[in-house]
Amino acid sequence: MGTRAVESSQQQECEHIFRSRYPPVQVPDNVTLPDFVLHNVELYTDKMAFVDATTGKGYTYGQVARDIRRFAKALRSLGLRKGRVVVVVLPNVPEYAIVALGIMAAGGVFSGANPAAHSSEIVKQVESADGKLIVSDLPTYHKVKDCGLPVIILGEEHVEGTIHWDELLEAAERAGSRTDHITNQEDEMVQQNDLCALPFSSGTTGLSKGVMLTHRNLVANLCSTLFSVSPEMVGQVTTLGLIPFFHIYGITGICCATIRNKGKVVVLRRYELRAFLNALITHEVTFAPIVPPIILALVKNPIVDEFDLSKLKLRSIMTAAAPLAPEILNEFEKKFPDVQVQEAYGMTEHSCITLSHSDQHTAKRNSVGFILPNLEVKFVDPDTGRSLPKNKPGEICVKSQCVMKGYYKNEFETCLTIDKDGWLQTGDIGYIDDDGDIFLVDRIKELIKYKGFQVAPAELEGILLTHPSVEDAAVVGLPDEEAGEIPVAWVVLNSKAKESEEDIINYIASTVAQYKRVRVVQFVDSIPKSPSGKILRRLIKDKMLERLKNA
Repeated sequence: MGTRAVESSQQQECEHIFRSRYPPVQVPDNVTLPDFVLHNVELYTDKMAFVDATTGKGYTYGQVARDIRRFAKALRSLGLRKGRVVVVVLPNVPEYAIVALGIMAAGGVFSGANPAAHSSEIVKQVESADGKLIVSDLPTYHKVKDCGLPVIILGEEHVEGTIHWDELLEAAERAGSRTDHITNQEDEMVQQNDLCALPFSSGTTGLSKGVMLTHRNLVANLCSTLFSVSPEMVGQVTTLGLIPFFHIYGITGICCATIRNKGKVVVLRRYELRAFLNALITHEVTFAPIVPPIILALVKNPIVDEFDLSKLKLRSIMTAAAPLAPEILNEFEKKFPDVQVQEAYGMTEHSCITLSHSDQHTAKRNSVGFILPNLEVKFVDPDTGRSLPKNKPGEICVKSQCVMKGYYKNEFETCLTIDKDGWLQTGDIGYIDDDGDIFLVDRIKELIKYKGFQVAPAELEGILLTHPSVEDAAVVGLPDEEAGEIPVAWVVLNSKAKESEEDIINYIASTVAQYKRVRVVQFVDSIPKSPSGKILRRLIKDKMLERLKNA
């Protein structure tokens, strides 16, 4: 007993906690996210804030501020109460940030859903989030029309039984100050610790969960990530808006960060290499947050040679969401010598970016950056729970004001992810070197990263097991040069089964979004599992690679 106490006190003394090399930054109190990002907007009313790369349709800062105010007022007049969730099912459009920030300004909670998801997946998110209202557009309307909720539709067309966006905003404008008294009720005043966003993430344990983020979480994240932006840079940066805005990286790291710094977002609805290069050159994009598969295309695809790259104004790209192969980075730097490559690391549960580079300091190549101001990071041995010194790989754990409140209606998963001392366990393995640069090694979690999208094996296994001929199944990620990883499956069929591998692939494809589809199926006699019943994924992965090589 005595020895154990000594050991734990020694352990406390040698806790290895790492902090930023930069001084802490001030996080303002009592300011909501919309107010924080719109700070000083009156000085930039005529400056373009969002522009559609294809159509050229855009919004100035004056229009953005006006429409956020109008939409917030409209939502309150529709009866949206504080803390209620509005699910947004839209592609990247110039109005997206207006929609999200309008919901937050009204005291509501914004929950972005992937418009490419299967309608059953969208229904599941709407139900899990207790959604009260949906914002969508005509091409996506068929996926949300059966959710049983009022739908606001963006775009020119009117759809019977829905609320038209433009008419709604105009009505709110006409209503003038008549509805303003609603915001003055004490319980409806929006506070900084109120929830403002409920993105869905697979976290470290598989199935998708609502991540509860407050105004304070997101304001704190922006204060940390934008700490090095000099006054001269304000109003100067043109950012590519290609990363999906329903993703925390898109809404916080692109939309909110750009509005705060009064830059311009060039909005791209979907990725297509020619359209992407055209947008970069035509709109003189200076900063492009992208994912590794796009970097691969820029290096290898002959389409790139059709463009005059000397016209590029691109100064830097940021890659996150999936690891970047060192070989690809070398090729990119040879082809685009004037473009700085910054690798970053973040997670939805930490409000967006966690580690990054800055204008003042770029971390080493293949590093995911350094610790941002206001953050504490430690590297924990997954077996012993002890924190580790420099240059020793362990699970990355982070503590800051950006850590989520928890998973919505899921205390069990919250306790697995945030410990009693407030440390967020990321499920990723990394280490910090002598200079304070952090390197990602591997991840504990079993998530598959397909083109930066998270694919949870547990979800696909669950769907496979609903097939009447499937007895057992295991899904793993196999390396793929273009996508990073692809979902593949081992499947055990029952004795009466007549299906082919192709039939099983099509079965999954009919119920999930395109990026979640299983790319390869192999039939086996049994799934290898540990004594406790855990699927031995590493073993499956190795055997599948061996089979494919021999085939």
